[in-house]
This record gives sequence, structure tokens and C-alpha cells, in this order.
Amino acid sequence: MRILVVDDSSSSRRLIADILSPIEAEISEAENGQDAFETVQSTHFDAVITDIDMPVMDGVELCKRIKEKPDLRGIPIIMVSKFDSDKAINRGFEAGASEYVPKSQVRLQLLERVQHIISEASFYQDQTILVVDDSYTTLKLISGRLSRYGFRVKTARNGEEAFKILGQTQINLVLSDVFMPVMDGIEFLHTFKQTEYQKHIPVITMSTNNDRRSIRKMQEMGSAAYLIKPFNIDSLVVLIEKLLSDQYLLLLNEKEQLEQEQRAMLDNITSLITALEARDLYTKGHSENVSKIAAGMAELEGSSEEEVEQVKRGALLHDIGKIGIADSILNKPGRLNDEEYAEIKRHPEIGYRILMPISRLEDAHSIVHYHHERFDGKGYPSGIAGKDIPKWARIVAVADTYDALSNERSYKRAFSPHEAFEVINEVKGSQLCPESVELFFEYMKKCGILQKETLNEHK
Repeated sequence: MRILVVDDSSSSRRLIADILSPIEAEISEAENGQDAFETVQSTHFDAVITDIDMPVMDGVELCKRIKEKPDLRGIPIIMVSKFDSDKAINRGFEAGASEYVPKSQVRLQLLERVQHIISEASFYQDQTILVVDDSYTTLKLISGRLSRYGFRVKTARNGEEAFKILGQTQINLVLSDVFMPVMDGIEFLHTFKQTEYQKHIPVITMSTNNDRRSIRKMQEMGSAAYLIKPFNIDSLVVLIEKLLSDQYLLLLNEKEQLEQEQRAMLDNITSLITALEARDLYTKGHSENVSKIAAGMAELEGSSEEEVEQVKRGALLHDIGKIGIADSILNKPGRLNDEEYAEIKRHPEIGYRILMPISRLEDAHSIVHYHHERFDGKGYPSGIAGKDIPKWARIVAVADTYDALSNERSYKRAFSPHEAFEVINEVKGSQLCPESVELFFEYMKKCGILQKETLNEHK
């Protein structure tokens, strides 16, 4: 390891060399910035430690010169100065310095800072970042600053150019704009995440658009982070460090494995629901319909992606307990008698007991258990009322009611959407949660099924 110490004071150079002795580095010395700049061009160094106030060329100018040279800009520079004002520190960082240590703190801080900065620089130099943006100014600014930190940087003007680079170079992280010609950031991200060997590579999306829906959409598509332009480059570097760390990549792989397991679990559940509904000609597709409506309502409410998935799973499973109900009851033509109705009322409790041992489906337990509770407390199996009924169960109850009304049953014809809306409006506040009903109407309006004037009548 080679370190260059630059200071016009020989005693200061000797002090720094003594402080660095534990890391067994080869220490070279220079009396001013000009001598140091000539030295770094002919000899490789792992770090430069420089004073600021020196004759011929000061430390700030030395830092600027080094960072202007593509083959040198990866060298980390630590500035040491008797000036510790914010102005002096900012001058050093603006020039491209990695660290700033006041001379009064050299004995306490320098060794640790040097060890950290060299380790960090080694990490940076092993990482290649692809920056994708149609703005030449943005590309130059970001790639220049990232290069100053020691990253290897590739640039592209749109998604199509980016894929050409990805086919030729191993990339560790992608920083992509959203709005670009030829292939924009949305299409680029979607295609990028479809490729098996690329989908683990973190992608940071950047845009001037700060719309929450757009941000959520990009995150759902696989963006690891979304930055609003303009942003602080130093903050970007901190984010990149986090995304590229071994720990993060490990978590990313674990997350992917968990998602694969969840997808397999949901596939099995879907098969089970399909088999269950095949027993009843009148309920084919019911659980999937309820799941779609309930998830749409949760999303419209502004719930997180994780919460929407919870609702989707719980709604898909809400009738799983019917697996324990006899076919003669499920398929009976006409209405059920009191004894048969009492039997079918057991299905929420049966479903809850089926799911109880499956910890990964814990978020679905309350939906399955309470989706037949009534807002007025006259439901089953527990007879709880109002907001004592879990929120997601109240939402699923509305979606369940609508789909049941809209489809033919052995004891009734299928209602038109308008007829179903009328029934739901009539039982708002008694059977169904008023807030959930209003959310349902808003969702139906958004889907174009419920017209605005009809919604006003309901209200």
C-alpha cells in the first residue's frame, strides 16, 4: 500500500508517517501540491493526505487537478488543515476530497479515517455503474462525480443504448432517468427485470416527477429507489453504497427466494380454491373476483404494496373453510333450511383453523375469520360489531357481497350492477361498514362500472 503525504512542514509529514505506522504502508512525501501532482502521475498511490495551505500549489488545487484526470480520480484524498471552519471544509469537499481532518484532531482521527477511506475506495473501484439519461449535462455531472468517488462509470442516452452496454459489460448498479426517447425508463426497467441474470442488479430511478402513484409504480416494477431531481450527489453515493453492500445483496437474494416461495404457495392456494369452487357450479371464479375488487379498494385507499398483497391473499382465501362443508349443502338447489344454514355458517371458523398453523398467511387469518361479521353485530361467527371488525375483513365483506349479488345462485338470479349497488347501499351501516361501502363505490366509479350521477344518488 502506498500513501503520499503532502505538507510544506517536514515535522508535520513525519508526524503523519508515525501515526500511519500501524498499517505498514509505504509512505512517500511531497512539499507542495505541484511536486505531489507530478509524483502521482508517475507512481500509483492508494491514498493522498494533503495540507491545504502550501506554497506553489495548495491542497485544494492539487485535489482538483487529480480529480480532473480520469486515470487518477479514483485516488481518495484526505485533507488535513489547521483551518476547521465550515468554509474551509466545504472547499475541500467541493474539490473532491473524501475526508477532512483538522490538524488538532490528527492523532485521534487520521489513522481510522485512512483505513476506512482506503477500504471504501477499494470497494468503489470494483463497482461499475451504468447511468442512463438523455440529458448530456446530467450524464456529465453524475458520471463525473461518481468517477471522483472512484466508481467505474458507463453512460447511455436511452434504454436501447443501455441494453447494448449491458450486453458487453458487467454492471453492478443502474441509475436510470424515466422520461427518455427511443426507450424510456419505464420500458427499460420492465424489460431489465424480466431477464434472469439481471433482475438482481439494483436499479435507481430518477425523475423530476414526484407523483406518488408514479413512484409506487416504479417500485412495484422493481426499482430499488426513486430520486426526485435535482438531488444531492453525496446522498446518492450513500444510497449506492447501501445498495451495493454485500449485506444488501444478500437480503435481496433472500427476498427473491421468499417471493418465489410465496408465489409457489399462492399457486398451490389458487389450485386449492379452484378445486373447491369446482364443487359448486355457481361460485366458479368467486374468490378471484372478490380478491381483485378488495385489492383494488385497498390500493385506492392509499395502502402500501405489502398491505394490498395481504388483502389480495386474504380475499382469495376467504371461503377456504367451505372445504369442510358437505357437497349436499353447497350444491343444494333452493334455499337452505335452518340446520343447513347453521352448518354453512361454520366455514369462517373452519377456514381460520386451516390457516392457523401457516405463519406466512397470518395476515389472512382475520379476513377469513371475520368476513361474515356484520357492522350491526348480527353476523357470525363472533357477533362483533362496528370497527371491532378488522378493517380488511370489512372491505372484503363488501366485495364478497357484490360478487355474490352479481352472479347466479341456485336460489336467485344474477343481479345487474345497478341492482347490486342498490342492495349494498340499503345495507350500508347495518350489514356493511359505511366507510368500506363508500370506498367500494369510489372503486366502481374508477373502473367505469358506476357512473358519477348514480354515485351521488347513493350518497
